[in-house]
Amino acid sequence: MTTTQTAAAVPATSVASRTAGTKQVGSTGGTTTLGSGATGAAEPAATRGRTSIADTVVVKIAGMAAREIPGVHDMGGGLSRTLGAVRDRVPGGRPNVGRGVKVEVGERQTAIDLDLVVEYGVAITDVAHDVRENVIAAVERTTGLEVVEVNVTVNDVHLPEDDDEAAVSETRVA
Repeated sequence: MTTTQTAAAVPATSVASRTAGTKQVGSTGGTTTLGSGATGAAEPAATRGRTSIADTVVVKIAGMAAREIPGVHDMGGGLSRTLGAVRDRVPGGRPNVGRGVKVEVGERQTAIDLDLVVEYGVAITDVAHDVRENVIAAVERTTGLEVVEVNVTVNDVHLPEDDDEAAVSETRVA
């Protein structure tokens, strides 16, 4: 399903402009290869071959890690949350853990952008700090890629009365 891409010229707007020695891999199913891989019976077993990580893997890991932090209510902008709510109600639909996550993956590094909705009453800077730490730890531990930056954008604050209005509208539907 995934393909390995060869090194290419780096556009000035990619993560490579922020980090040296990386290439841009688009968010439409690209992969990055870790280690060049050696061949031959004389090589140790652990170094024979290449390891490729699809960018969707980094998206899912970052999304799950961000959602683990108390104070994060949801992820994504208004339109993506609306479409996600519709998708979640469709029978057989699965929640999209990558909603609100964008990544740029290079050969050894990655940059991550997160869109969050936080709970009312939490300190936004503390939540953003905790999200950053958890996402960096999870992505670096799981993939071996160096996370050069995690940009957090808080798009909305979830108010307690938002749940009350949703409950009222759900009870009115027969």
